[in-house]
Amino acid sequence: MEYENTKSHSSERPVIYDNHGRPITYLRLAVTDRCNLRCFYCMPEEGVKYLAKSKVLSYEEMLRIVRVLSELGIRKVRITGGEPFVRNNIIHLMKEITELEGIEELNITTNGILTGKYIREMKEMGVKSINLSLDTLDKQRFFEITRRDEFDIVYKTLFQLIEAGFSVKVNAVVMDGKNTDDLIPLTELARHHPVSIRFIEEMPFNGEGSHYPTLHWNAKRIVETLRHQYPDLYKLEDEKNSTSYNYHIPGFKGNVGVIAAFTRSFCGTCNRIRMTAQGELKTCLYDDGVLSIRDLLRAGISDEELKTTFLNIFQKRAKDGFEAEARRSSSVTESMTTIGG
Repeated sequence: MEYENTKSHSSERPVIYDNHGRPITYLRLAVTDRCNLRCFYCMPEEGVKYLAKSKVLSYEEMLRIVRVLSELGIRKVRITGGEPFVRNNIIHLMKEITELEGIEELNITTNGILTGKYIREMKEMGVKSINLSLDTLDKQRFFEITRRDEFDIVYKTLFQLIEAGFSVKVNAVVMDGKNTDDLIPLTELARHHPVSIRFIEEMPFNGEGSHYPTLHWNAKRIVETLRHQYPDLYKLEDEKNSTSYNYHIPGFKGNVGVIAAFTRSFCGTCNRIRMTAQGELKTCLYDDGVLSIRDLLRAGISDEELKTTFLNIFQKRAKDGFEAEARRSSSVTESMTTIGG
């Protein structure tokens, strides 16, 4: 079937375009809002009120959403949370997604605590890229940031993933007065290992509605700090739709990147949509959800009606994160665990 908001390309598969001419090919699917860490920049120390089981999408609902979106042109899926591996049998959902026609790439973002025992299965199903959240290489700072004593497990998992041959990206949120001393030690991981170290500007999604950062460490300052230590640092050509500005240091096996998540300077090429664990569609990280797909599924919507709904929503997409935030019905109060990374 032809759709008004899709176009064909060389492989005869449809491509979804939003109202700003950006192709939408990438779904970030949150499978849970639960997490086994309590990172202070993500949630309060006591945690957040988790969704009741009935409010969370079932695996069957998730698989249907991915299948319908793949028929519209979604090619890449990233599993996020919360922490994905705290949900039982998530590995089976991942395998089913890889078997869907049209899905060319399945990746995952994890904190590494429960990841190790699934490495073999992820390799067998064809997962290629894993984002590992790790804000520091100092055990005490890790505890202060995450409020959990799990550094040794996460660090071991990092090298298990590297040895298994995954494309590993280490995601570190840069926080003034907390872990800026870790910029160079983290970067040094890329000297002897083929990893991408990605420094992320701090964002306001901490579940409190406060601690909206005055950004002392923006992308520019992070790069300047790296260049001061590594004068030969040079800019790489970024992949299309990349969220990170990527750099290389001569002699290093890996590279380093900076994600301007607060500055929002990559919005013009954004190809991503998000589905929260409760089935809320987000067409921008900074919106407060544009439609409950869960409610539509449970009301009996057909696949064709669902496709039309998606296409109509994509034609109302915000131009960038600032416009999306301005459209919100309330200020930012949610935790990143409820958003899906």
